[in-house]
Amino acid sequence: MNPVTRRHDIDALRVLAFGSLILYHCAMAYVAGWDWHIKSPHTAEWLQYPMLFLNRWRMELLFLISGLALSFLRRRGGGLRLAWMRSRRLLLPLLFGMAVVVPLQPYVQGVGNGLVEPGFWRFLLRYWSGGPWPANAFDGWQFGITWNHLWYLAYVWTYTMLLLALSPLLQSRPGLAVLAAIAQLRGPALLFLPALPLVLWALLWQARFPATGDLIHDWFMHAEYFSCFLYGHWLGADTGLWDELRQLRRRSLGYALGAYCGYMLLVRFLPDDAGLIQLSVARTLRWTYCWLAIAAALGWAHHLLNRPFRWLPYATEAVFPWYVLHQTLIVGLAYWLIPLHLGAVLEPLLLVSGTVAGCALLHEYLIRRSAWLRPLFGLDARRKASPPAATAPRSGADRLRHAEDLA
Repeated sequence: MNPVTRRHDIDALRVLAFGSLILYHCAMAYVAGWDWHIKSPHTAEWLQYPMLFLNRWRMELLFLISGLALSFLRRRGGGLRLAWMRSRRLLLPLLFGMAVVVPLQPYVQGVGNGLVEPGFWRFLLRYWSGGPWPANAFDGWQFGITWNHLWYLAYVWTYTMLLLALSPLLQSRPGLAVLAAIAQLRGPALLFLPALPLVLWALLWQARFPATGDLIHDWFMHAEYFSCFLYGHWLGADTGLWDELRQLRRRSLGYALGAYCGYMLLVRFLPDDAGLIQLSVARTLRWTYCWLAIAAALGWAHHLLNRPFRWLPYATEAVFPWYVLHQTLIVGLAYWLIPLHLGAVLEPLLLVSGTVAGCALLHEYLIRRSAWLRPLFGLDARRKASPPAATAPRSGADRLRHAEDLA
């Protein structure tokens, strides 16, 4: 693919993937048996099935898209300038979000479990000073502050710096040989070989290093997420791989659905004292499903979404602010709605619609119009006119901004 061509399918897939977070995190308040920052009394066990259908590959897809973004950026240069660009883009919203956007979430959770006294401003002053907090007051209480849903930014920044540090190795003769071999994957090899490392990490490390979300000790999830980040970086703009994913879209979707059904049958009927072999089969199906679902998403997106939709430039810009805002709006609205006893239909409808409306209004009328707020939500300081939908970015700066939009 010509490196200046705008990838509408990746733009659209990123918008859809991040947009699904709103529905997913709204549903977290209603899915029975899963802990979250706030829970409605209207929980349902059946929600576990669609949630697991999405949960098992959604974050891996986002890390793959971030790896793609870095691949596009590195075509315009690397080194310290690229490291600075990614640090500014990722760490500034992370730090601002932890200090200003996120605090309502631990407050609601702490008040809800009775370990934090009501009074948000008093809580905020204590939060900014780093606590201390009663044990289990909120997720991340032991650190004094928390990043909650913004953990993704910290992980992407870490993987970006690691990959930049590994650039000499990746550009060496063995590294280029690996890249050339990946570019030749076709048919079943493309559908199943990339799943093998994911399965291997699960078999070796999942039991030893359960997911923690604290960056330092999350070794198993680092192995899985960084692998997908590398896949995105290696996939890059290779037209052969993208064309093959498009050709395989029906097969990958069918295999993904089959793997998911097999995995869910094992999850449903696996005994509590399941042996190593049973657990290994379940983990193999789970991570095979992960890659097959990603391959299907990429293939169908390349087939259906690689066109200049009129809404796409605006939505591409809106993704980062909506991501930063959405979970705090969900938790805050749920905290207000649940005591009103509106029922199992009206309450979630208001939660979803209120979150979407809040993100849209804050982005349109506050964030995107403010030169000092824009960088705090992952945008360029200055607003720029969107390029015509049917044309590609022309300047190097435009191409860099396009790749930055994908992170």
